[in-house]
Amino acid sequence: MSAVPAPRVRDPRLDFFRGVAMFIIVISHIPGNAWSNWIPARFGFSDATEIFVFCSGMASAVAFGATYARHGWWMGAARTLFRVWQVYWAHVSVFVFIAALAVGLNALALNDKDYVDTLNLYPFFDNPMAALPALMTLRYVPNYFDILPMYLVILAMLPIAMALARVHPGLVALASVTLWLAANLGQIRLTAAPWNELRWFFNPFGWQLVFFTGFAFMAGWLRPPPVRPALIVLAAGIVVVCLPFAWFRILDAAPPLRAVTIALQPVIDKTPFGLLRYVHFLAVAYLAWVAVGPMGARLARGDAWPRVVTVFRTVGQQSLAVFMAGLAISQILGAALDTLGRNFVTVPIVNLAGIVMVIATAYLVGWLKAEPWRREAPRHETDAPLASALRP
Repeated sequence: MSAVPAPRVRDPRLDFFRGVAMFIIVISHIPGNAWSNWIPARFGFSDATEIFVFCSGMASAVAFGATYARHGWWMGAARTLFRVWQVYWAHVSVFVFIAALAVGLNALALNDKDYVDTLNLYPFFDNPMAALPALMTLRYVPNYFDILPMYLVILAMLPIAMALARVHPGLVALASVTLWLAANLGQIRLTAAPWNELRWFFNPFGWQLVFFTGFAFMAGWLRPPPVRPALIVLAAGIVVVCLPFAWFRILDAAPPLRAVTIALQPVIDKTPFGLLRYVHFLAVAYLAWVAVGPMGARLARGDAWPRVVTVFRTVGQQSLAVFMAGLAISQILGAALDTLGRNFVTVPIVNLAGIVMVIATAYLVGWLKAEPWRREAPRHETDAPLASALRP
């Protein structure tokens, strides 16, 4: 096991599955969306959040691992903390924007829904003297805004993990499992609102386990499991066995199964990242890994399919920007459904509109990041008079 995670080639499957997660997250965040009944979370214990965090761990190994290896721990830590700083301001910005959006939707009075109350933002507006400092210090984290804070706290753990890895990667595994156990035993929790007993919905000390699992695979600390029929059957069996205890239609028809699901709550709890969520996700991830083939070879088959893969990968490459925009898009589309009504016409139109906006956001951000204005433009004869006019 090497203590130097410095892979240079970005795995094409990484952005593809992050793109899948982004589409699922946007659809699931549209309030009262019938399409959210068919996302993977309805058929198993894990969902798109695990995909996002696992792939973020893989992406971090790619993005930061080489810096730690080539420039040393201090430079790697500086780059990691700079990313934490970016995610922090992304969180604050998206909170302020959506809070303002909720106020604006209430002012428009398109329907009788109170959007400020729906997002539980009245504590913020009722007592900004207490809520604003709590927001800036991450002691006020409403449920809708909890993924980015969880992500930035996990990122902040990365320099410590890399320091441990310089001794042996096994120490990272030991620390990660210890933190995860402490979170599941209720020993480590973060305050979500200083004026009550609410805690962060996503406990980063539990969720870091799936992050560092992804990191370890991409860094080479963990070898990928072999492709064997027995493992495929085992993973598929886990997915099938879990389905009756997660799909709402089966649970509604079989109260005894619902009773079992309730009894399983400590190990499927989303807040501390329960054990069965981890097991279910690893089974799904293994099946997906086998399905796409070595280095995602099967993703490129066919004529139209590569274009679809390219769209998913483009969305995955801009996951932070897409996620931020998606939170706002979901609220706007939810308001549209509240106003137009939810039926077999409006629901598909609104969801397809959301998908188009997600894709447009990814391509726009990608275009801006490419800084097209820096490219050498073709020179025309008409450029000379303009240049003369602009010259001081």
